Amino acid sequence: MASVPTITLNNGVEIPQLGFGTYQVPPEDTKARVLDAFEAGYRHIDTAQMYGNEEGVGEAVTASGLARDDVFVTSKLNNNNHEPDRVHASLDESLEKLGLERLDLFLIHWPLPGIDIDFVDTWKAMEEAYRAGKTRAIGVSNFQAHHLRRLIGETTIIPAVNQIEVHPFLTQDDLRAVNAEHEVATEAWSPLAQGQVFENEAINAIAESIGRAPAQVVLRWAIQRGDIVFPKASSPERVAQNFDLFGFELSDADMASISALNEDRRVGPDPDTFNYVP
Repeated sequence: MASVPTITLNNGVEIPQLGFGTYQVPPEDTKARVLDAFEAGYRHIDTAQMYGNEEGVGEAVTASGLARDDVFVTSKLNNNNHEPDRVHASLDESLEKLGLERLDLFLIHWPLPGIDIDFVDTWKAMEEAYRAGKTRAIGVSNFQAHHLRRLIGETTIIPAVNQIEVHPFLTQDDLRAVNAEHEVATEAWSPLAQGQVFENEAINAIAESIGRAPAQVVLRWAIQRGDIVFPKASSPERVAQNFDLFGFELSDADMASISALNEDRRVGPDPDTFNYVP
């Protein structure tokens, strides 16, 4: 079984560069899908309070028989928990659902710049949870450069990661550079652009030329760029296929061809205008 490379976060914690994403995995299916991921070799699971499937992730971790130190678990603060007093309570609720004593990584899911709770205040409560030992690292998700710079300028702990939408049609080079400038690791969500990469002629041509699936080509592109990536899949076969990324490399020309597909086009919400609170 291939060994997944790790990335050392800015606080010294190591995170597997490839993980399994659980966005839109129904709660009733989550345990089985995560067990499929463990069987394929994944040891990094990404979930969120918003996804409603933390219990299934926890059940899979327990049923797997894997040592706790061998599994990296991320969850994210829901948009209705930004009130600083809610951060600790909601993290405790996540830990209870997951059956864990502490998380490996806890993120603010969205900056929500238009609501009446300042994400800087939310982050300060995240810092308290980190210092209390409830999570090994803290970070943010969907933060734009100006959100990130303000957060770093007004608080004590620099986020360990910024989890952002990244795929061949939204390469996010400028934001990834800002992350790197501050030693913030980039995590790429929706790496396959909700399946749109499968319809692209350039990606399919590269896949055919090297005897790999289009998804493998795009995920390998993300890996070689240095991003942390966590695709999801609904079948054991696709779960295993997405894990099989370490027996080949893309050429510089193939990497450039994929990066050239950038259109600055999102498949998800714009963090500067997204203010949804359930």
